[in-house]
This record gives sequence, C-alpha cells and structure tokens, in this order.
Amino acid sequence: MPINSKSLNLNMKNNTLFSRLLTGGILLFAALTGATVSANPDIEHWRTTNGVRVYFVPAPELPIVDIRIIFNAGAARDEDNPGQAILTNGLLAEGAGGLSADQLAEQFESIGARFGNSTQRDMAILSLRTLAEKKVFDSAVGTLTTILTQPDFPKTAFERERRRLLTTLKRNKQSPGKLADEAFFNAVYAKHPYHNQPTGTEAGINGLNTAKLKAFYDKYYVGRNAVLAIVGDLSRADAGKLAETLMGKLPEGEPAGNLPPVEALAEGKEIRINHPSAQTHILVGQPGMKRGDPDYFALYVGNHILGGSGLVARLSNEIREKRGLAYSSYSYFVPMQQNGPYTIGLQTKNESADEALKVLRETIGTFIKEGPTAEELDASKKNITGGFPLRISSNKKIIDYIGMIGFYQLPMDYLDTFNERVQAVTLEDIKKAFQKRIHLDRMITVMVGGNVNPVSKK
Repeated sequence: MPINSKSLNLNMKNNTLFSRLLTGGILLFAALTGATVSANPDIEHWRTTNGVRVYFVPAPELPIVDIRIIFNAGAARDEDNPGQAILTNGLLAEGAGGLSADQLAEQFESIGARFGNSTQRDMAILSLRTLAEKKVFDSAVGTLTTILTQPDFPKTAFERERRRLLTTLKRNKQSPGKLADEAFFNAVYAKHPYHNQPTGTEAGINGLNTAKLKAFYDKYYVGRNAVLAIVGDLSRADAGKLAETLMGKLPEGEPAGNLPPVEALAEGKEIRINHPSAQTHILVGQPGMKRGDPDYFALYVGNHILGGSGLVARLSNEIREKRGLAYSSYSYFVPMQQNGPYTIGLQTKNESADEALKVLRETIGTFIKEGPTAEELDASKKNITGGFPLRISSNKKIIDYIGMIGFYQLPMDYLDTFNERVQAVTLEDIKKAFQKRIHLDRMITVMVGGNVNPVSKK
C-alpha cells in the first residue's frame, strides 16, 4: 500500500463490541461513513499547554470520535531532500514504543479503530476513527499517542518503504497523467518549494537515512507546529483531556517558518512530451491563490462556471457537448499557504490534441474578457449553496473543514458565512478577479501523449 495514503482496512465482522452495538440498534454503516451533524456546527477553539491549536465540534448523534492531527510538515519542507516529509510521516506507524508495525496495527484492529496517515505539499496528517466507549477509546488514543510521540524509525522498515517509494516513482514514469502533473508543477513553481512532488525524487530518496528523518521529525512534529481537529461524541471537558493526553508529550518547539511567496509567471511556455499512449493529457495553468485570499469567492464562483461544475460547466459544453473532443474537461484552484495552482485540464485522442487545446484556450480567453452571463451566475450560486449542507453532513466532512480552518487560520465563522459570501459575488466581481489574476498569455501548457513534439516551446 502506498506510504502516502496508508490506511488500515479493518475487518469488523468479528468485533464483539460492534456486534453489541448493532444489537442495540445502532447502524454500523452510518458509523463507518460518518455520523451526521447539524449544519454550520459551532467550532470550539483553544490551545494546549504546549501550544497545539485545537478545534472541536461535539457530535453526540453516534458514539464515534474522529481525530485529525495536522503538522506544517508537508513536501514543501523537504528542502534538499525530496521525499523526506513523506517517509517521515509514513514511518511513524512502522514501529513505535518498541512495537512493530504489525503489533500497532493489531492494537487498532482488535478494537475496530481506523488509523491513517498521509502527506501533501503543505501538510503531514495522522487520523483516527474510534468508538467513544471508554475502554475502546482509551486504547485507540493510547496507540495513536505512541505512534505520534515514540516513533522508532526502524531501519528495516525504512529500507522497505524507501524501496516501495522508488518503485512508485518508476511506475509514475509510465503514467502520462503523472508525467504531465510533474512537468506542470516544475514549470509553474520552478525553484519554489511547491515544485516538489509529495512522493519525492529518486535522488532525494536515495540520499535519505533514518537520522535525517528523525531530525525532520524533531523539528516539525512539535506542539506549536500542530493543529488538532476533533469531531465526535465528547464533551468539551473530555475533548480538552484528549488534547492534552494525545499531544501533551510533544515538545513545544517552534512553528515552521513562512514559505516564500510564489512569483507570478513572466511568460507562457508550452511543453510537449512524447509518450506511447492512445490519449494526450493536457494541463494548462498558473499560480492561483492562497487560503484567505480576498479574491477567493469571486474566483471560486467564477471557476465553478468556467470548469468546476462538471458536465454543465462552460469548458465541458464547448469541448465535450459541442465538439465531442473529450469525455470531460475541468478546472480548479488549490489554495494553499502560498498561491497554489490554478489547473485546467482534459484528455483527448492524440489526433484531436491541438484542436482541443485551441478550443480550451479560446474558451478561457472569452471568459476572462467577457465574464459569465447572469444566467450562469444564478445557476452556479444555486448549485453551490444548495449543495453546501451535503458538504458538512458527516463527521468526516466536518473534520476536513475544521482541520482546514485550523491549519490555514481562517475565520471561525467560515462555515457560517460561506453561503452568504457566495451569494454576494457579482458578475463584475468575477470579471475583475479573472482579469486581474488569470493571464492566458502567461500560462504553462503541458501535453503528454503520442505524436506530440517533445520540444519545449515558449
């Protein structure tokens, strides 16, 4: 299983505790997919004694607790060792407190708890889902605490996971989509830390050892560099105790420094990579926006119209419905600590690649120049606000949001005001934001597929 999306898939059929709960009438399916919570939940926030920022939403509907720990320790912190963040995070559960990976997994499995860990460019994450029943809860939290605070970084596990990651990198070289993504980030971000792929590089991984991983852990896995999100069947007092029990043994440390600003692209560039595939993967884009950006809602709603609403978006209408050039096309912003990417993409037959790219560029150019129609804006607002309750309809979805709010230090009323801020966006807001922020003539274009010219063009 890939180290950056590790999850213990646990068999609960023989779990006696869950059997008793089923007998008592609790729906196991609902427990596994996420307990429902009320819309726009109240978020409680405080700091632990060692500086961890805690965000808590009580959800007593089902006896389940979800926990997410987020460190500012993603791939953007790899510096000269690409792969350092993902290997550090992945090895935490490969041996801790003298217990092996199998023993740690068994401790979770025996009580029906779910553990996971992953790494992104900004974040390194550990997560847990467990029953709230005291004996089970205490055991699950105890195991998670051991993984978090007593990692052993065993050399045998390091070599195994290092080889696995190198195998993943070799496999990625055979994937036109992965090749396109890597070329896109390298061109958009050049020497900025965001150009690093979360999976690292072959040279970076081969240059690592357990001592470097331990140093990375000691620097970044500290209280003042952490956010703890909790959603579930706990009182505020119990959530406070949980936060201190789970995070209190970490040293206070220091928060990670600010990442450098992302420089705007000075010119456009077209990169064509030959690959023996039946379809050509096309990515077009530039640096977009960061979390908390003042233009966020205008860009978000505008992009929903342009390419973010699936088959009814303008890009899909022009490329798929009118011309049949691709099954789907899309566009999206990924706001991060600094300006994350704005990406527009599609896949098409090799022989249709240039035509599809031309239509894509023309559609984007028209949208930037003219903006959306009143009908498009009205439909988009209804779609976004009408679907918002579903985005916060479970513990899992709520913890996604409060983890994001905590990590990026967004306003505490972010969920409460989301719909009204969407409704406040005007046609002129969208037009101004896109003309100010999105520059078609300075975008990066990457094409990976058969029969393309493998020469970069400016």
